[in-house]
Amino acid sequence: MRHLPLTLALLASSLALPTWADSNPESPVGTWKTIDDKTGKQNSVVQIYEENGELKGKVLKIIPVKPGDDPNGKCDKCPGDKKGKPIVGLTFLWGLKKDGEQFNGGQILDPEEGNVYSAKMKLTDGGKKLEVRGYLGIALLGRTQTWLRD
Repeated sequence: MRHLPLTLALLASSLALPTWADSNPESPVGTWKTIDDKTGKQNSVVQIYEENGELKGKVLKIIPVKPGDDPNGKCDKCPGDKKGKPIVGLTFLWGLKKDGEQFNGGQILDPEEGNVYSAKMKLTDGGKKLEVRGYLGIALLGRTQTWLRD
């Protein structure tokens, strides 16, 4: 009987787990190393998660790329309720929904510049890589980063 609370706790925690797994090659849900498309260097670790049928992303860790980069920086240029908030823990990606082989209809925030862009993404290399595109207006006018599954 003494083990019953532990057993119940383990059962309850397993029921609370999402139905997807971080290693599912058909889902972008999980942790990713973001790679800057200009420098080719890793600049953060982010988590993609599903909430109410849409994919969102939050920053887990900032990796300083150059001297003076603050791993605990705040989003001073961000709009609205994100202004002045710590970048670590910030939801920077939202609204993406599965659309065939891609995830479309979302928005992505660039914490350095404070700009919000339309966003889409797709898995490549058997789910090991994630191509994330931020753009203004049409997808041709934007930038793509390739993130690596952590």
